[in-house]
Amino acid sequence: MGERVNDIFNLVFKASEVLKTVIHRTPVFHSVFFSSLTGKSVYLKLENLQKTGSFKVRGAYFKIYTLPKEVRSRGVIAASSGNHAQGVAYSARELSIPSLIVMPETAPTYKVNAVKSYGSEVLLHGQIYDDAFKKALELSEERGMTLIHPFNDPYIIAGQGTIGLEIFEDVNTVDTVVVPIGGGGLISGIALAIKKLSGGRIKVVGVEPSVAAKTKLSLSMGRPAAVSPQPSLADGVLTKSLGDLTFEIIRDYVDLVLEVEEDQIARAIYLLLERTKLLAEGAGALPIAALLSRGEEIPGKNVVAVISGGNTDLTTLYRILMRGLMREGRIARITLSLKDVPGSLEKVLKILADLRCNILDIQHDRFDLDIKPGYAKVKILMEVPSEQVIKTAITKLRDLGVEVLE
Repeated sequence: MGERVNDIFNLVFKASEVLKTVIHRTPVFHSVFFSSLTGKSVYLKLENLQKTGSFKVRGAYFKIYTLPKEVRSRGVIAASSGNHAQGVAYSARELSIPSLIVMPETAPTYKVNAVKSYGSEVLLHGQIYDDAFKKALELSEERGMTLIHPFNDPYIIAGQGTIGLEIFEDVNTVDTVVVPIGGGGLISGIALAIKKLSGGRIKVVGVEPSVAAKTKLSLSMGRPAAVSPQPSLADGVLTKSLGDLTFEIIRDYVDLVLEVEEDQIARAIYLLLERTKLLAEGAGALPIAALLSRGEEIPGKNVVAVISGGNTDLTTLYRILMRGLMREGRIARITLSLKDVPGSLEKVLKILADLRCNILDIQHDRFDLDIKPGYAKVKILMEVPSEQVIKTAITKLRDLGVEVLE
């Protein structure tokens, strides 16, 4: 293992040279907001600003670039429903070779269109990633195309490791780097680079969603363990298991692995957008979720959080933002039992308007069996200046004789 690790570490420097004119050297910036929330000095490594919207292009391009020319000319194939697909498609286009991406039939249309926009052929097959991967293996043999694995490959790992090299060069005071874990390619590359360059001084912390927590289980069992991932906002890291190579590197070079819940991921996405104007996908927000919810467990004062990608579904983002606004007390919902007579709703709206509440939606139900005859259930969704205004509104409504149900 030691010799293989040294070989991968040496590949990181080669990857850095190869990628220099191909990708963005993404910025690292200090976040005063997240520093104040966590009590640490927090830096953000912005791979959400990378080409294709995520770090995946680093490993994909380097892997394809290093293929022998006669092999490369036959094209490449990958199975993915997300960022790896775009990384491979983009890299193939830049290297002027054909590419085929096998995606599950359940892949969102916007992701399919994004892959096609880079000139790749797309085949929809199966209901889950594993179905697509099996099909990609078959087609790889049939067509003579090289299969590009998303994480369990030395060249992929080395490509992702260039992020660690950049962090080490750009933040010379860094104590800890916090990284999302999916299949393990990203954290393996970063951990190898960071640990080797710093002589082991800098700590590396991995984060994964609790609904797909295979890393801790794998480490406790001493081998890659398979889990059945549940749906998560961090869909970009939903793999059944680590690779054998990534497992060994994580075991030997990662100091700590933390799990976070879905609400914590949603809050991280919301705060990144609201306070730092950065759009992060669920997987990319994992380090911030860990810093906000489990920051006391993360060692060191100067911490770099790797925001690994920004390719998020806008409908999902809408739900997260609405939930975040409700959590922050900026959007409120009240349910009333109102007399079903003219003028009842007008009196309610007058009270809310005087308190500067902006109505977003009203639902009026006369036929709810839980409501007394002659009354209607009215649900009001509104923007409010503060949480205190909600309490004041409820008091005023009750003083008016209105029954507030929730």
